[in-house]
This record gives sequence, structure tokens and C-alpha cells, in this order.
Amino acid sequence: MKNTLYLECTSGISGDMAVAALLDLGADQSILEHVLNSLPIDGFTIQVSRKKKAGLDVCDFDVILDQENHDHDMEYLHPKHSIKTEGMLQPCHHEHHTHTHGQPHAHSHMHRSLPDILSIIQKADMTCRAKQTATRIFSILGEAEAKAHGTTLNQVHFHEVGAVDSIVDLISVAVCLDNLNITDVIIPILQEGSGTIRCQHGILPVPVPATVNIIEKYQIPLQITNIQGEFVTPSGAAIAAAIRTHGQLPESFRILRTGLGGGKRTYEQPSILRAMLIEPCSSQDDAANTGHIYKLETNIDDCTGEMLGYTMECLLNAGARDVHYFPVYMKKNRPAYQLNVLCSQNDIPKLEQIIYRQTTTIGIRRQRMERSLLPREIKTIQTVYGEIQAKAYDADGCRRIYPEYESVVKICRQTGSAFPDIYRKLQEICCKQCP
Repeated sequence: MKNTLYLECTSGISGDMAVAALLDLGADQSILEHVLNSLPIDGFTIQVSRKKKAGLDVCDFDVILDQENHDHDMEYLHPKHSIKTEGMLQPCHHEHHTHTHGQPHAHSHMHRSLPDILSIIQKADMTCRAKQTATRIFSILGEAEAKAHGTTLNQVHFHEVGAVDSIVDLISVAVCLDNLNITDVIIPILQEGSGTIRCQHGILPVPVPATVNIIEKYQIPLQITNIQGEFVTPSGAAIAAAIRTHGQLPESFRILRTGLGGGKRTYEQPSILRAMLIEPCSSQDDAANTGHIYKLETNIDDCTGEMLGYTMECLLNAGARDVHYFPVYMKKNRPAYQLNVLCSQNDIPKLEQIIYRQTTTIGIRRQRMERSLLPREIKTIQTVYGEIQAKAYDADGCRRIYPEYESVVKICRQTGSAFPDIYRKLQEICCKQCP
């Protein structure tokens, strides 16, 4: 069963917040612990607990490091305690404890390259889908860090995200998503703070360069608030970019379950990530009977007829209600085509993706259109050729029924008869069976 996740990132997103929200949503903690116990790294334990954030009861996910994994080079952040949090370093608001993970591996406070981390992922006892998600998150993060530091993907060494706590956070996100069988993730916008933040490299503006690189490359909508602080960490941005499949919520939906994950940082706005498991209130067939539909429209002046033909096929196969294009003249008297697609709101993201991928357009217009519909139904009719599908509806008090195109074509191919002849015979049969 496909599950749709909506992440409400009004207070940003980070690795530990995402894990906590998914566990609160219902991800199996025992499965997560099994995977983490299989990692070829030691010196950590996890703690899942409840805490209060702005008076709300939220889940807290904490990776507790032993003394060997604690990075004492970063004490400049705080007089006594500091922690590495999702790609940046922040003052610590809780005590560290010394625990051992229980596996005889090399200590893991060293800097790690992307191949080192991908090797850890491949050795973990988790599903292929979870490994793919974790690999994608780290690859996105690696590309962003490499660009920020002017180096290559294989040469970049993760200081913050190479640390044990960040590795555990991001792998945990992948495991929880897989356990919940999340197939679609809706993230409309990331809300970020402002000002500056201190990290290993000094004082940087918010959002930090690695976060900006991810948001820019994957075109995730961003809103900067006036609240001082970093809400979207590089790891959080990488998670969003790796799992986001849609940027728009359905017009109406049911909330099946809700999870709240709390962050470690204390800002004017509490760091809470809300995760919702949702489903649209109506199926695609039900949506066909509503009083509105959406039209996607774009003008294309440098696209061949072959491209448009294949694009139409892809759009119809993906759920478009109708697709058509016609010749127009654009600026500078250029001959072109206008492509129009009729669809439901839920299908807009995937249909736009097809248009951008299969054509040369760089912009699509959207229009919500009111419409009137006659009630209709699809009937199965017995004929001498076998079962066919027919569309029946009432208009002006008269019952009308017509054989569906696909049924007519199928019989024409089987018999070699002409389309008009078969259509006429089937319509007569339909009218007799459904007067």
C-alpha cells in the first residue's frame, strides 16, 4: 500500500527532528535499533524519549556519544559542552554520557569521505530501498559540501556529517521511511531563520552555503523569516531534497496519523517538525465528477512533432484527462505549438515534470477551471465479440450510450473490420441492452 507523507517544515528540518517525527508517526523502533546495531561503527547509543516543546508533547531522538567520539576540537562553541548537529555546530543543552555501542570497530571520530560513509551504509543490515535512500541523502549532502569548499565529491571530507551522530541520524531517516513504506513525500516549503551562526569554519550567514547549494540545485521553495537562528541544516536540506516528490498538497485530504519531532536548539520559535500520513479525500474517478479541473498550458517554438507526439503519450499514460496541441504564432512571428493538458490537481506535479523532461519549455501556466458535468457511468456490455465497455449518461431526459474507443479498436484489430462498421453494430447492441 502506498503511503503519502506530508512534512510541515514551518520550523525548518534537521536530521534528529526528522527521525523523531517519523518514530512518533509509527516507525518501528526495534527495527531501527537492529539496523543501528549492525553498523560497522561503535561508540554510541540512541535514546528515544518524550519532551515538551512550547507546551507540546513531542518525540526526541538523541544520539549519545562516548568520550572517544566527542570532538574536543570544537569546545570553542561553548565553555563546557558542544555538540555537532546536522552539519553545523551548536551549543549543547544537555549532558553527554559515556556509552559503548558494543562492536569492536575502529573509533569513528575521524573525518570521513563520502566513499567511507557509503561503505558503512552498504554493510548495514537494512533493505535495499533504505540503502538507496541513505545513499541519495549523503550524495546530495556531499555534492553541496564539495561545492561550498571548492573540491570534488570524492575528495570532500565530512567533518560534521562524518561524525557518528550525523551518520546515525541520516541512516535512521532512511530506515524509518522504508519501515513506514513512504512512497510520496510532500514538502511545499522550507522556512529558515536569519542572521549568522558559528561553525567549524567561523561565522557564516544563515542559510549556510551547503544548505543554499542544495536548495538552489533542487529548487525547493524557501522562506526566510525574521527569527535569528538556523532552522534548516545542511543535513535537513539534503533529506528534503532526497525524498521530496511533490511540492503541493491535495486540495483536500484526510490525516491518518501525525508525528511531532523536536529539535535540540532553543530559538524564539520552537524547533518542531510535524509529519503527517495523509490520503486524498477522493480518488481520481471521484475527482472526475467535481465542478473544476486544472489546465496546464505552455507555448513551445523549438520542439519537433515527434517530441510532442511522445509527450502526449507519456502525459496520457500518467493520468492526464486530455492532451492537445495546436499551431500558434509567437513573438518575432515564430511558428510554434501551444500544448494544453487537462488534469486533476493531484496530478499537476508529475505531469509538469513530464512536460519539462520531454519538451524544451521552461515555463508552464496553470489555470483552475470551473466546469459542468453530466452524471455518467461505465457499463460492461455482452456482445457477439465478447465483453465491451460503454459510457452511459442522461441528457435532457434522454438516455445515451456509446461504446468506448478502446473496445471498438480491439474488435477491429481482431476481425479486420472497418471502425465505422464495428462502432455502428456495437452502438445498436448497447442501445438494446441499456434502453
